[in-house]
Amino acid sequence: MIDPLPELSTEQSDPRYSQIDRLPTEQIARLMNQADAAVPVAVAVAIPAISGAIDAISARMSQGGRLIYVGAGTSGRLAVLDASECPPTFGTDPSLVQGVIAGGPDALTRSVEGAEDDTEAGAAAMKDLDVGALDSVVGVSASGRAPFVLGALAEAAGRGALTVGLSCNEGAPLSAAAQHGIEVVVGPEVVTGSTRLKAGTAQKLVLNMISTISMVKLGRTYGNKMVEMSAMNSKLADRALRMVRDITGADRETAGAALDAAGGRTKVAVLMIQHGIDADAARALLATHGERLSDALSG
Repeated sequence: MIDPLPELSTEQSDPRYSQIDRLPTEQIARLMNQADAAVPVAVAVAIPAISGAIDAISARMSQGGRLIYVGAGTSGRLAVLDASECPPTFGTDPSLVQGVIAGGPDALTRSVEGAEDDTEAGAAAMKDLDVGALDSVVGVSASGRAPFVLGALAEAAGRGALTVGLSCNEGAPLSAAAQHGIEVVVGPEVVTGSTRLKAGTAQKLVLNMISTISMVKLGRTYGNKMVEMSAMNSKLADRALRMVRDITGADRETAGAALDAAGGRTKVAVLMIQHGIDADAARALLATHGERLSDALSG
């Protein structure tokens, strides 16, 4: 086990917040809001490192590799959340982007004591997923010292996977253990040591970038439109209809008919309308162009 060090910036006590238990609600809210405003600034400093990691991740994903997040506690919950949003947003198979949390699914809703300190369990999780050379493993830990995450990265690296470490402290062991170290230094929390606050926000912002930009680079958007989303409810079905109309200029009836024939797939419906072809021909055209709508439209 790696003992947390008192000099970690995420463990420091900020005197500005030492009397919050005596302040009125609105003043506490304003202090928290001011603290949160510093998070995007800290993320901006790390953008070169974030961008390098994303380029490396998307390169492997384009060859069939997976994106696997690993974390403990809040970091693990954020990892699982980001992974779980990829199938409905980008139409990915659930196996393509996965989140692993120390302690397993039970840890999503309650603390599993000691789970983050189990180095061997982190390594075992990578073995269970049969992590390989095309995969990318992103370890997420606010302190940058969680043994579960470090164990997972060590095992992933030994298997040839790309490794990325996302933390909120300078000189984190997680950065040293990874090929790509991302350190978003947000400083002390409003409630001392509660890294679900600024550190959690910072990690969520970076995970948003990693998954979203990777999917953009893989052709799972058309411009800023999420044309691969799964239309699983009426709101999303209406969004799909609007996207088809926006891209093609078709009226509501034409767009709706194309979507029905396309089985709800926005990209297929767009190609049917733009090229005057049926659904099977549109699907074949997409396949020819690596599922990239922009290429299929110009091809």
